[in-house]
Amino acid sequence: MIKSLRRKFILITMMSVILVLSSIMTTINIFNYNDIMKASDAKLTVLSMYDGSFGTNAPSTPSTGDGSTQTPPDNDDFKKKNGINEETPFNTRYFTVTFDSNGTVTTVNVDHIAAISFSEASYMAKDLFASSSESGFLGDYKYITTTVKDSDGNECTMYIFLDCSNDLNNFRSFLYASIGVSALGAALVFLLVLFLSRLAVRPMAESYEKQKRFITDASHEIKTPLAIIDANTEVIELENGESEWTISTKRQIKRLSSLTEKLVFLSRMDEEGSHLSISDFSMSEIVSETVDSFSSVAEAKGKVLRFDIKPDISYRGDISMIQQMVSLLVDNALKYSNEGGEISVSLQESGKSRILKVYNTVTPGSLTPGNLDMLFERFYRNDTSRNSKTGGHGIGLSVVQAIVHAHKGKIHAESKDGNSILFTAVL
Repeated sequence: MIKSLRRKFILITMMSVILVLSSIMTTINIFNYNDIMKASDAKLTVLSMYDGSFGTNAPSTPSTGDGSTQTPPDNDDFKKKNGINEETPFNTRYFTVTFDSNGTVTTVNVDHIAAISFSEASYMAKDLFASSSESGFLGDYKYITTTVKDSDGNECTMYIFLDCSNDLNNFRSFLYASIGVSALGAALVFLLVLFLSRLAVRPMAESYEKQKRFITDASHEIKTPLAIIDANTEVIELENGESEWTISTKRQIKRLSSLTEKLVFLSRMDEEGSHLSISDFSMSEIVSETVDSFSSVAEAKGKVLRFDIKPDISYRGDISMIQQMVSLLVDNALKYSNEGGEISVSLQESGKSRILKVYNTVTPGSLTPGNLDMLFERFYRNDTSRNSKTGGHGIGLSVVQAIVHAHKGKIHAESKDGNSILFTAVL
């Protein structure tokens, strides 16, 4: 149990750390990428404003193509706002390709880039022009289209390519570095948590060990006086005959002995690496024999006990524990079913799983429809009807759950209508 708790502590801690680191890393890289895109968009916008230049050598009032001029609104403000200054044209690599209305390349300007030749620029632009693509990325080159006028005043389409390789390479380097640093940080946190988790769970482990020791010691101490009381009661019955007092005493001795045995069983099951006597056996036979043993009890109480057990279902586990699990579930169904109620037991096979279902009706309205897994809590009682008069002490289902978990299985309790309850154990 302590190891399981420690593993969960480490798992939750690491998941939290990884989630936080991933969120921080993702947020930083998204902002970084957005800044790169914003800067490249600003440069492309200015280049489109000045027909493929930054406006340093071009007139401040670009020609409209019909002999008149116009001043683009707030161009200088736009440049300042986006960090474009006199140095930008010298540290920006770009090229342009212009097409006439017939799709013929009329102008190619590669003066501002050394990595692209005249023919390469034409080839790249022709593919985009043929696909009618107006903006996007071609490798590490971001491009847009703009309409310009030639010397004759005819409208032409200009492709402006901006080399973003440096910015993208820096982005990728930072991305890989951030992933590496985050992974290293997560690994260091894991080592720290692995070491410190021992210290964190030590007080709980010590308390838990003391609790188990107390249960075991107290159980042994209780067994001796119970045996003496039982023997004395037998002597009293031999001398004075059986009476309601001796019957009541023997009943309480039996009940307390059963409770003590189950507490010791649970304490042992909680121990790390508790050993099971594993063997192969016919689960169908074990369940059938166990259910058959309750048939006469059910008949005496006026209750209907049905079972549907698929034959030849084998299982590998602890045969005595499986038998005890079935016995406790059926006994629980008989104790807490209503007068004249129905109990049904089924065993089916699904792939590698063995599915045991125990169903019983209850007094109408005594249960809340929905999940009833809280019944597996030790000493839990659903209502006042689940009291000692039934002969139970609220720990049998805890034993069932411990057996199921020891076999790496799952168990679930639910009520669909509030008038019945179904226990499903998957082994």
